Amino acid sequence: MILRIILFVLGFFFMVWGNFYIIVYINLFSFGYTIFEYLEYIFTSYECYYAVLGFFLILIAIYKRGEK
Repeated sequence: MILRIILFVLGFFFMVWGNFYIIVYINLFSFGYTIFEYLEYIFTSYECYYAVLGFFLILIAIYKRGEK
């Protein structure tokens, strides 16, 4: 049970961190980036992968089978 809570909190932290960078990088539009250049930058930036990692950690925490 404690492992599920730790995974959920860690996943939530990573999702917040990754989504923060995705939102911050929206400012690239003011420098003349197109949507495709923005998406290319997001997919090549390692900080944004934390959002995906956090999502999977939360899924694992929710759907992990409990002990009997």
